[in-house]
Amino acid sequence: MIGIKSYGVYIPYFRLSRAEISKSWGGFPTPGERAVANYDEDTITMAVAACRDCLRRFDPQKIERLLLASTTFLYGEKQSASIVAAAVDLDKGALTLDLSGSLRSGTTGVRLALDAVRGGTSKDVLVCASDIRMGLPNGAKELEFGDGASALLLGDTEVIAAVDCMFSSNEDIYDVFRPVEETYVRFWEDRFCREVGYTKIMLETITAAAKKFKFTAKDFAKAVLYAPNPGYLIGVARALGFDVKTQLQDSLYTPVGNTGTALSSMMLAAALDEAKPGDRILWVGYGDGADVIVLTVTDEITKIQERKTVQKHLTAKNTLGYQKYLRWRSVIETEPPMRPKPEPASAVALYRDRKCGMALYGVKCKHCGTVQYPVQRICMNCLSKDNFEDYGFADRIGRITTFSHDNLAVSPDPPSTVAVVDFEGGGRIMMDITDRDPSEIKIGMPVEMTFRHIRYVDGIHNYWWKCRPVRSSVL
Repeated sequence: MIGIKSYGVYIPYFRLSRAEISKSWGGFPTPGERAVANYDEDTITMAVAACRDCLRRFDPQKIERLLLASTTFLYGEKQSASIVAAAVDLDKGALTLDLSGSLRSGTTGVRLALDAVRGGTSKDVLVCASDIRMGLPNGAKELEFGDGASALLLGDTEVIAAVDCMFSSNEDIYDVFRPVEETYVRFWEDRFCREVGYTKIMLETITAAAKKFKFTAKDFAKAVLYAPNPGYLIGVARALGFDVKTQLQDSLYTPVGNTGTALSSMMLAAALDEAKPGDRILWVGYGDGADVIVLTVTDEITKIQERKTVQKHLTAKNTLGYQKYLRWRSVIETEPPMRPKPEPASAVALYRDRKCGMALYGVKCKHCGTVQYPVQRICMNCLSKDNFEDYGFADRIGRITTFSHDNLAVSPDPPSTVAVVDFEGGGRIMMDITDRDPSEIKIGMPVEMTFRHIRYVDGIHNYWWKCRPVRSSVL
């Protein structure tokens, strides 16, 4: 039996009201809100968060492949999957691969992973999808898009949803597209995108799969169909014979928005949160064709459902103003701070400190048990030399010992909040606090670690760890 062993999602903390966007441009209020990545988040940091959520019960060192899908990679020549692998602490022998160019890169990656498991070349494969797509201001896509990431662990043991069959199609069509040198997604006239693109391709592909594998709409407890908005989704579901009230999985459009490559597996995670053993699920990804995957939920699902993966992120949120969103995305040009330019990153230092910086490892003294960060050769307590073992901080809860709000520091979200954090089990690190309300920061507040973008200088994106207040709904 091969299939899904675990799943995880990441929905950013901030939400932007669609009504506020419409009001800014004098339009009619649009219901719902869209998830917005913080200024220090990107496709890589969100992918790390989703992968960590997915691997809560599993040893990352045993993952043999990582496939990362996105249409918004930051590098044209530099693998992003290897950055995620370093931050998640995968074994250096794991195969890493970037998948891009289509909104169904995520489900295509799942197909590749399942082929590897079935063929015996890999036991456990992690597939992650992450996107921050941009629509032009005062446009339909600005209202439609949302930011987010999702991850699936595929294998042949402890399977929570077994794969019954798979089917794919390809179609060369310019419905939604973005030239590599441009920032904003382009799209053709809506009726063409809906009728000739989405509706026609989805119906033809799913109908062909149904004919080949002999299934009907009545065979499924849930239909998880990628859709850019509810209108597209309901039309296809009804044409296929699904009951939209009982069988159709919500598209997450109202609370999150269209998260691109991550959306189909994010919707699947929401379906698995509520699934029962024996349920059959029709899962379909879309983009330049479609991927159809039929799943049967197993008894193993009950071991992970208590996390309520999607719901925990939907309830952990804060509102964001439209002006701040425009500034975070560099849509509007603002006066730069009167400060010296940041120093360029050192490729040598980044390589040398990759375990300490990317995976947030310190050391623990084998002689006296003292924990310290960063890595040192001499124990600060007993002074023993070169007598340490690795000690990870990324999954540990810390508490704020002291903090400072700096209103003069350069930050897209002033003030800059820096804290000294003491960790359960030992160790102390000074770091920035993100996803926070400055007025609510207090001594003793519990915080958790989050991987974030630090700066971009001379073509290199720098990453490190920050802390954020523990989200009670996430624990």
